Parts: sequence; C-alpha cells; structure tokens
Amino acid sequence: MKIVHVAEAFAGGIVVFVKSLVENLSDDEHIIVHGERAHVTRFTDIRKQFARTNARFVRWHSAQRSIRISKDFAAFLELYRILKRLKKQHQIDAVHLHSSKSGFIGRIVCKLLGINNVIYTPNGAPFLVGTSKISNYIYKVLERLGNGFGGQVVCCSPSEQAEYKKVGISAITINNGIPFDRISRISGYDMEPSNKKFCIVTSGRIINQKNPTLFNNIARYFEEFQQFEFIWIGDGPERALLTSTNIKITGWLPGEDVARLISTANVYLSTANFEGLPYAVLEALALRKPVLLTDSVGNRDLVKSCLNGDLFKHHSEAIIKLLQYFNNASMLNIMGEYSAMHGKESFNVNHTFARYRHLYEGNHIENDSYLKPALVNA
Repeated sequence: MKIVHVAEAFAGGIVVFVKSLVENLSDDEHIIVHGERAHVTRFTDIRKQFARTNARFVRWHSAQRSIRISKDFAAFLELYRILKRLKKQHQIDAVHLHSSKSGFIGRIVCKLLGINNVIYTPNGAPFLVGTSKISNYIYKVLERLGNGFGGQVVCCSPSEQAEYKKVGISAITINNGIPFDRISRISGYDMEPSNKKFCIVTSGRIINQKNPTLFNNIARYFEEFQQFEFIWIGDGPERALLTSTNIKITGWLPGEDVARLISTANVYLSTANFEGLPYAVLEALALRKPVLLTDSVGNRDLVKSCLNGDLFKHHSEAIIKLLQYFNNASMLNIMGEYSAMHGKESFNVNHTFARYRHLYEGNHIENDSYLKPALVNA
C-alpha cells in the first residue's frame, strides 16, 4: 500500500508516532508530507531517524502551527497541489493526517480531491490546548467543522475519545503502543535506582502543556530534604519556571541516555495538563517505573487501579504520594512490575499498528472494547 502521512508540526511525539508506523508497516510505501519546527528539532536531524526505513519526504513549506488566515490559505493551496500530484501518480491508497492543523486543512483538501480513505489522529485534543475558554471554544468549532468533511477520527486513548464524544464528534480509539519487550530487554536499562537520592524524573518539552509550574511547586516542597532530587529530561521555552534548587534540567539527550536516566530513577512524574497518550510515560512503564501522573486526559489511561502508580489533581496530593513512596520504598519494585505488565497487555505496538493497517486497507473497525476493563481507575 501507498500511505501518505501529513504533519504540519513534524516534531516531538508526532515524529515518534510516524516513525513507529513506518517501521512496523515496513512492507508499505510511506510518503511523509511535513512542515518543520526548527526551533524544536531541525528536519535534517529528524530525517536521520528514518534513514533505514521505506519512507520518502515531501516538504510542506507554508505549513505552520499557529492560526493565521493568510498563511493557512497558502498552506491549503500547497497541500492541494501536493496531494493532487500524488493522486495523479497513483501514489495514494490512504491519507493519514497527524495533529489538528493537518487534520483540518487535510480533510478539506481530500474532500475536494475525492480522496475518501482518510484517517485523522489528533495526538492530543486541540480544544484542551487553549489557555482560555474562548480559544478552546474556537478549537471545538474548528474540529466540528473539519469533521464535516469526512475522515475517521482516531484517538490514541479512551479519555481523549471521551472528550471528542462530549463535543459531538464520533471517534474510535487505537491506543499508542511501543515495543515493550525490546525496551525492557535492552542491556543496561534494568539497573536498580540510585541509592544516593530518591529520584523523581520526567521527560519532555518544557512548555505550558507539561505544566512546569506544577512540577516546580512539587519539587520546591522537598528543597530542604537532601534525600530528594528532581530531573527534567528535555528543554523548552519555559525552563525559567523551574526555579527550585533541587531540579536538574538535562537538556535534550539521545534516547539511550533518556532510558538510562529513567531506569535509575525511583518514580516517573508527569504534571501535564493533558496528553494524547504520552510515549514518555509508556517508556517509563516498560522500564518498570511507578508512575505519578496528573489526573488529565491521556494520563489517566495509564494508571491501572492504582497498582502501578497514582493520579493526582493538586500538588499537595503529589507531595503526599511521594512521601509515601519514599517511606515505603519496598513497594516501588512491585508497582514497577505492575507497570510493565499493564503496559505490555494494553499498549503493545503489534496491536496498535495491526489496527492502523486495517484502517489503511479501507476497513471499518470497532472501538478497542477489550481494553476497557484494563483501563478502569480506582
């Protein structure tokens, strides 16, 4: 099959997701129509990750993330020309749109070109992104409007699908997945946590969506306790908000170094305001880490009946949980084993991409009903 992926913001988790699709559907041809967010990751660096894959790239020059009518119209015209050319060359069996801007523009273009096999994966509901009720309302209207042009909406977690249902948009869920066996078997990643300090780690861009202020508030409580340290793996425009003296910001690291740091930590902490279904937390599950996550969309699907971690709504709840973990360190190994078991059962890469392949073939699939019992939180 010939699968066209469209992503205006080709960076971060979307790169991980598309790369996984390409690698796990290696018998298919993949054409990636993409923009660039050079301030996050330069495309030349991203392309190296696809060096050994069956993927080729088409640059979508006018695509950008923010809403600007003139530039968005230019992006629309450019994408129309790109997909029209690919269709004429018989290079399209399915179009997979990644993230909200691609989903909106792409569905209009596909409707005009008579391309019917269209899949849209939001990778995080855009109407949860805004900093005000007005902006979130605008995103809801745009999502409803875009949905009117067709295409199958595919959420990457049950809680994200529930948010789409609330705004009147029909969607299915295909959980994100990672190769749990491969990650858990990698030599050197099964190390015991450091005995020097009780280490709490997170990974990702330091941006509002990840709520660095909340992370900082939690860490600040432990400033006077020499036994605790906090590590943020990554970087971003809001790193200045991480002012607590017990926080270490590593900057961006190679994947192996990230896994090694997470392996030697005691707890993985996420303070995100919302997620699609975060790969960083999935990797923490594979690395047998207890997880302490905000009770938010995407995160809440990863805690199984509090056996492998806990959810919290306020920084005081997170502080209490961390103190409990510290004073009952023996239970963390048991929780870590539950993390690996839960992740392997519910977020296995083979299941994820078998279902996407089924969609690419033009088949209808039912929702992931068999996952629901495993995703009930206490």
